[in-house]
Amino acid sequence: MGVRMFGASVKRKEDPAFLSGKGRYVDDIVLPNMAYAAFVRSPFGHARINGIDKSAALAVPGVLAVLAYDDLPETLKERPLPLFVQVAALSQPKMPYTLAVDEVRYVGEPVAVVVAESRYIAEDAAALVDVDYEPLPAVADCLAALAPGAPPVHAGSDNNVAARMPSKIGDVEAAFAGAPHIFKERIFQHRGGAFFMECRGAIGSYDPVLNSLLMYISSQGAHRIKRGLLDLFDLGDHQIRVVTPDVGGGFGPKGSLYVEYPAVAACSMLLGRPVKWIEDRRENFVATHQERDQYWDVEIAVDGNAKILGVRGTMTHDNGAYTPWGIVLPWISVATVPGPYVVPAFHIDMISVLTNKVPATPVRGAGRPQAVVVMERLMDRVALELGLDPAEVRRRNFIQPEQMPYKVGLIFRDGRPVTYDSGDYPACQAAALDAIGYEGFRARQEKARQEGRYIGIGIGNAVEGTGLGPYEGATVRVATNGRLVVYTGATPQGQSHKTTLAQIAADHFGVGIDDISVETSDTATISLGVGSFAARTAVNAGSSVHLAATKVAEKIKLVAADMLEVSPDDLELKDGFVHVKGVEEVRKSFREVAVKAIGMPGFSMAGGLEPGLEHTAYFTPDQSTYANGTTVTEVEVDIETGRVKILRLVLAHDCGRVINPLVVDGQIVGGVAHGVGNALYERLVYDDEGQPLSTNFGEYLLPLAADVPRVEIVHQETPSPLNPLGIKGAGEGGTIPTTASVIGAIEDALSPFGVRIAEAPISPQRIVELLGEAALGRTR
Repeated sequence: MGVRMFGASVKRKEDPAFLSGKGRYVDDIVLPNMAYAAFVRSPFGHARINGIDKSAALAVPGVLAVLAYDDLPETLKERPLPLFVQVAALSQPKMPYTLAVDEVRYVGEPVAVVVAESRYIAEDAAALVDVDYEPLPAVADCLAALAPGAPPVHAGSDNNVAARMPSKIGDVEAAFAGAPHIFKERIFQHRGGAFFMECRGAIGSYDPVLNSLLMYISSQGAHRIKRGLLDLFDLGDHQIRVVTPDVGGGFGPKGSLYVEYPAVAACSMLLGRPVKWIEDRRENFVATHQERDQYWDVEIAVDGNAKILGVRGTMTHDNGAYTPWGIVLPWISVATVPGPYVVPAFHIDMISVLTNKVPATPVRGAGRPQAVVVMERLMDRVALELGLDPAEVRRRNFIQPEQMPYKVGLIFRDGRPVTYDSGDYPACQAAALDAIGYEGFRARQEKARQEGRYIGIGIGNAVEGTGLGPYEGATVRVATNGRLVVYTGATPQGQSHKTTLAQIAADHFGVGIDDISVETSDTATISLGVGSFAARTAVNAGSSVHLAATKVAEKIKLVAADMLEVSPDDLELKDGFVHVKGVEEVRKSFREVAVKAIGMPGFSMAGGLEPGLEHTAYFTPDQSTYANGTTVTEVEVDIETGRVKILRLVLAHDCGRVINPLVVDGQIVGGVAHGVGNALYERLVYDDEGQPLSTNFGEYLLPLAADVPRVEIVHQETPSPLNPLGIKGAGEGGTIPTTASVIGAIEDALSPFGVRIAEAPISPQRIVELLGEAALGRTR
């Protein structure tokens, strides 16, 4: 083979199957005698359940069962869904039961489940389940939920505060007391969602003979789902298997354990036959976890040279009706605010609030895009007030590469101090500015204004904690037929695990990536796993593959050395053979070595080697490794209609050593699409009673292909010292800095009118309103 795989832009192994229609998603799986489920969901944001009449639904031909809370197995009636991330600051850990007990707390909460011979019958029968609801007062805005006298989201609760947590660095009061300049901002960032192509789905198949449960679930972590099911059912570890086939997008929400999964399992147990549930798009809008709704009241203190002295304020976060990820999302937001800048003093009080809405959990970026919007809006405000170039204000405040590792002074969600391990933030911004022609922009802007066009430029800088623990594992095996296989608990949803992990393993064995099979997300093939989220797989699963492949390659040489009667140091691996260096004809195939390594029945293993050519490794990082990026965006705004057109977008990104530039580029471009959506389009609207008003793609806008610009990518490689491969995560790097960059560019374009933007997303209608408000202010 002879060609190094790590670092090469090889084509994805996954693509041929997808392009030829051979992808295998949950809904593609049809098991013998399978039944179909549909859920009865609450039409109210908050209501008491006084009774459920199932008789009309049960009378429908083809209906097999109708289950409400009282019909569930005892363990599901006793136990709510487990809370995986508990912290002391979470004063009201609220988790739902599999089906609502006596109260519903958001529109879309499951109340009952109907199982029938077809999905059509199940849907029709679900509409006949008569639920006696007694509407209760609801609260849909997190600030309103904090007000005195606000109705409790959970009946009997004294208040709606889920958690309060301060985050502090240094003496912020002293920093502000002596500051020459203090600027305040109030920033609101509205709720959005993931809206993957493939909605959620699950199949439960219970085997009464073996008393075992097989689940197929479109998820981001098969092992985490299994752990939750083990907590909910009285079954042993060997009695539950969770498999995640191909996944049509995850972006965070598919990392959660949802009530539909144990409900489907319970239906299968009751009926003794497989049961499938596939979420439709309406359910996706009202029942899949969402993100955002954050109010930030912040201020920044700077000296006469625009150097940051301190940042302080309050962040109020809407957590929805339950707390499935604890306070992870708002915690990440607060910890991300300092970004790549030296912030000597910092104090943000985070308040996480319960409301009568769908629970909020991480969506791609997981609170970081919101934090970057806050910090970059403050930096732009400093530049505006002090009459400085926005890029120069950032240059003056960057952490310098010689300061690495840099201790920020906060604690991250992984429980470890925020310590940036590596990166060159000034060089990253400089590369992006140079690529977009920043020095010549003001001349272009002036020329455009003379033509009646309004263009602007915006900068977004971000640092992202990636490679979160606790671990991810990999088993590398050479089977007795000579085939190389990698097994991992990592669960891909488009991140190219089968390509990149094969690239890491291939170089150890001197083969190409097509010679290595990568099997993912099946709890039967590797005992432990965490899943794919938070840009963690390359660091954790990649390092585990590297460590396991190193051991297996060493063992191949040890076994072959005994067979060839040479020293292991005299051997090398290439194209499925181990041969003497410089004498390729003296060799043994991997198959021959693998057969030797498993031993011969009735004979002892010589040399004390463990049998088989395989090794399992679990990489356990001591802390997160920190990637960084700069987005610079140039936009044009039509002041008559408010339409925003992105003219150019450059993103310089540092994810350490790059395994596959082609894959990283794809991740960045996809992330930018999310960032553009966050900036301009995506807005989930609720009324005061918690009724969702944007429940289809006519009311909730996603960016189209024409709305996402060609992304110009600049790669930087600053290796991380925290893992053996020197890599950092890349999956969210396009999303996190982009929203702030687009918002800053729009404000810059509208600077002649005095428009200030302190919200996201920003719609054409809102731009026209701001222009009108600015004009009215000038005439007073």
